[in-house]
Amino acid sequence: MEATAKATHVRIAPRKVKIVLDLIRNKPCDEALAILKYTPKAACEPLEKLLKSAMANAENKDMDTSRLYISECKVDQGPTLKRIRPRAQGRAYRINKKTSHISLVLKEAE
Repeated sequence: MEATAKATHVRIAPRKVKIVLDLIRNKPCDEALAILKYTPKAACEPLEKLLKSAMANAENKDMDTSRLYISECKVDQGPTLKRIRPRAQGRAYRINKKTSHISLVLKEAE
């Protein structure tokens, strides 16, 4: 049995999220929460919220929350917000603000 949670259109670049996801992959949920709490990265805040949501989903499915671990976690690129920055001599440079789609899957350890 597994519990999932997804966060879409998160306003952080996927390559920044991937660094933190590699830290918590295949870890027990309690340990992953501790890692996210004490890692100084911007991606930790939405990931911690997402992990708590996945744990709540697992609890609603009558899974044992003390034996949960992160079996799958992935991040995909969402739509890019295109913005314009004024530059010298009337030119404009484009700024791409990337978004992420993050998904977590929790399973019970056997």
